[in-house]
Amino acid sequence: MKKLLPIILAVLGLGIGVGAGVFLAPAPEVTETVACEGDDCPENNPDMAPPEQQVTEFDPDEEWDYVKLPRQFVVPVIKSDRVRSLVVLSLSLEVQLGQSDLVLARSPKLRDGFLQVLFDHANSGGFDGAFTTGRSMSDLRGELQGVAHRLLGDTVAAVLIEEIVKQTM
Repeated sequence: MKKLLPIILAVLGLGIGVGAGVFLAPAPEVTETVACEGDDCPENNPDMAPPEQQVTEFDPDEEWDYVKLPRQFVVPVIKSDRVRSLVVLSLSLEVQLGQSDLVLARSPKLRDGFLQVLFDHANSGGFDGAFTTGRSMSDLRGELQGVAHRLLGDTVAAVLIEEIVKQTM
């Protein structure tokens, strides 16, 4: 009996762990499709698409520079008035050729705007659970790109999230 008890406990623990994993797995993302026609449909009218879905047209004759912002962004995730985790991000910008100096000259304003977006994202629960899902990352990129366009105009083609790490405390 003494030799059988550890095996029974191991099998029981394994079964509970698998059951909890299946039960607590995130539900698949369900999207509702609505039929639309004419210019009222975002697919047919690019001006109506949200910023994260607006695509800068690729011009093969135009070259791009990639500017890595000098320091990482550290965002606290706060729950019940306590810092529960930290999210660390590295960002780069895809800009028109020769505009790297402009980006670096305006990097303090960019950092400020990006940090505000990241803090808002954290406070709205954007870094909870499976925070790297396509929809969540797309929303975050769209918000960051909106700030970049507001500060730098059409110089910026894209905001690139190069690294993202979450450290639970």
